[in-house]
Amino acid sequence: MKTTIDISDPLLREARAVAAREGTTVKALVEHGLRAVLSEQGKRRRTPFRIRKASFKGDGLRPEAAALGWGRLQELAYEDRGR
Repeated sequence: MKTTIDISDPLLREARAVAAREGTTVKALVEHGLRAVLSEQGKRRRTPFRIRKASFKGDGLRPEAAALGWGRLQELAYEDRGR
């Protein structure tokens, strides 16, 4: 796939010099750099994100609230809070 990237002039000059010295292309250097960065990112993410347990102890809603609809429960939760 073809794409266009903007590289500062000094960095591009240095990349061209390195590519010439190593007998490769700037494209190959860019691809190598991207692979290195992506590989490093992958190593940092080896441990999957885990959300901590934040549940409450208990048996759910109180019996008198179990039959109420969501709207009424929300009203009760925000009662006396300026809503």
